Amino acid sequence: MQYGSISWAVGTTLRYAQVARNKRVIASIGDAQDVSTMLRYEQRTIIFLINNGGYTIEVEIHDGPYNVIKNWNYTGLVDAIHNGESKCWTAKVLYEEQLIEAIDTAMGAKSDCLFFIGVIVHKDDTSKELLE
Repeated sequence: MQYGSISWAVGTTLRYAQVARNKRVIASIGDAQDVSTMLRYEQRTIIFLINNGGYTIEVEIHDGPYNVIKNWNYTGLVDAIHNGESKCWTAKVLYEEQLIEAIDTAMGAKSDCLFFIGVIVHKDDTSKELLE
C-alpha cells in the first residue's frame, strides 16, 4: 500500500528526533508540516523533500482534479518559518551534482542545523512497482 504513508512522515520524524537526541535523523518526505516544531526544539534533522509538483502516487492510483495542487516554494517556506531565529539551512536542488553538494554541506559545515533539501523531480517520476 504505497499511498499509506502520505502526510505522516514529518510528524513521525519530529517525534523520532525528540526521542533519539543523540542521533541525526534523516527523512525523505513529500510534506512539510511540523518543521516549525523541529526548529523550536533545535533538531539537526536532514529533510529531503521530494517535490514532483503534485500527488503522483494518487494520480497513478486514481486521477482527478483534486490531484492538481499549487506547487509551493518549500525551501522558501522553511526559510520563512525559521526567520533567521534558529539554526536552519535550506537548499533547492535540480541536478545530482547540486544534491551531492547539499549533502556534503549538511554533513559538514551545517551539521549543527536542521537542513532542508528540496529535491525537484519530474512529475511522472515513480517506481515501476507503482505503475504495475
